[in-house]
Amino acid sequence: MTMKPKILLVDDSNTVLMMMSMTLTASGYQVVTATDGEEGVAKAASEKPDLILLDIVMPKMNGIEACRMIRARPATAHIPIIMVTTRSESKNVEASFSNGCNDYVNKPINKSELLAKVRKLLSS
Repeated sequence: MTMKPKILLVDDSNTVLMMMSMTLTASGYQVVTATDGEEGVAKAASEKPDLILLDIVMPKMNGIEACRMIRARPATAHIPIIMVTTRSESKNVEASFSNGCNDYVNKPINKSELLAKVRKLLSS
């Protein structure tokens, strides 16, 4: 039996975590969650996910900083990261990519767009 790809969802909104977890689980993925950037960085190291979905605006440590820390660690540097945010201003997009994210999804989440980006990054 092949292992289901593991996705780490990092978002401070329980509603978003629940909705995205349901979408991803229904599509055959294993889901692990974290509720802030610090926990996300720690879980990236401990859970070794195949992909990370990272919210930008969070308490303790924002997603851009968490992305930079995940990229800085050899054990997690290779994991694809999709930034998820309500803030689609170009400065946030640029900061996300310059700190190492692979792709970008805006909230409210378009499920088919999200799943297409997840599949694309997991297959590459």
